[in-house]
Amino acid sequence: MELRHLTAFVAVAEELHFGRAARRLNMAQPPLSQQIRQLESELGVRLFERSTRSVRLTGAGEAFLRPVREVLAGLETATRLAKAAGRGEFGRVSVGFAGASSHAALPRLTRAVRTAHPGIELVMRGQTYANRALDLVADGSLDLGFVRLPVSRPGVAARVIAEERLVCALASDHPLAREERIEVAGLAGEPFVSFPADAGSSLRDATFQTCERAGFVPRVVQEAPDSYTVLALVAMGVGVTLTLTSCTHIQQTGLVYRPLAGRPVVLRSALAWRTDNPSPALRSVLAVARRVLPAPPGAADGDDRGAGTGKAGSTGSTDDDSKGKAPPDDAPATERP
Repeated sequence: MELRHLTAFVAVAEELHFGRAARRLNMAQPPLSQQIRQLESELGVRLFERSTRSVRLTGAGEAFLRPVREVLAGLETATRLAKAAGRGEFGRVSVGFAGASSHAALPRLTRAVRTAHPGIELVMRGQTYANRALDLVADGSLDLGFVRLPVSRPGVAARVIAEERLVCALASDHPLAREERIEVAGLAGEPFVSFPADAGSSLRDATFQTCERAGFVPRVVQEAPDSYTVLALVAMGVGVTLTLTSCTHIQQTGLVYRPLAGRPVVLRSALAWRTDNPSPALRSVLAVARRVLPAPPGAADGDDRGAGTGKAGSTGSTDDDSKGKAPPDDAPATERP
């Protein structure tokens, strides 16, 4: 039994005339009659009563007609959906992100995707820190990840979507809270609150690299899995932390933010994906992201094809990142006057 047999049967059942059914199918009548005979032979029943003047369905034919129509309608729906999926209108895209630093970009992206492509499901994976997200994108476990430059993985592309600066968060009654700007070296004797060492946090990496450049290794006294908890512990007076300007929307009693003295430490946030990912849905999401998450001024269009020798998962970028160059391994982030 083939699809052409079912199509032929429905045409004859609806027309109750072999000549009209043949014209409807754009074929000659003898092949149509042969297809009906083949179908009846396959089923072992007669589907039509034929005479020189009329054609009518048998009881078996009437019983067969409704489910065959459902099969053909289902096939038409499946064909339409498959073509829509091929155009990127349907599908699933997995997205890795971590907490507060994506609070502005992620809602804009998800709302815009729902509006433009309601058939695309975004599968969100929270608590996926930048370095870990890059690993998962590189090995194909994630379609799209919120990461930080530089991206130096073969086959992984990234587009800059934001620039952020490191700031110091500390308790409001801390002696340094009276300062307008915080010297990083002045934090040498302070206890720090940070993300876990094995979480793949680019912010933790940037914190350690910035402190080491100021001549000390930060003493972490407590770790927490997200910025909200880290900053709550800081407000309690457990320690200080370096966080991002994108996290300063988190306001808690007893918590203050102060910029760092000297040249700002700038981190570039990006979306990363594998260039060989065949998903049309991913391409549609990337097109939406390009519209609603434009590259910041000075980052050109932000495409970085992963060329360069920077350490994988490093948190920083140089002014030439948009040209595909990566910073040296010991440069955690851009410092700008």
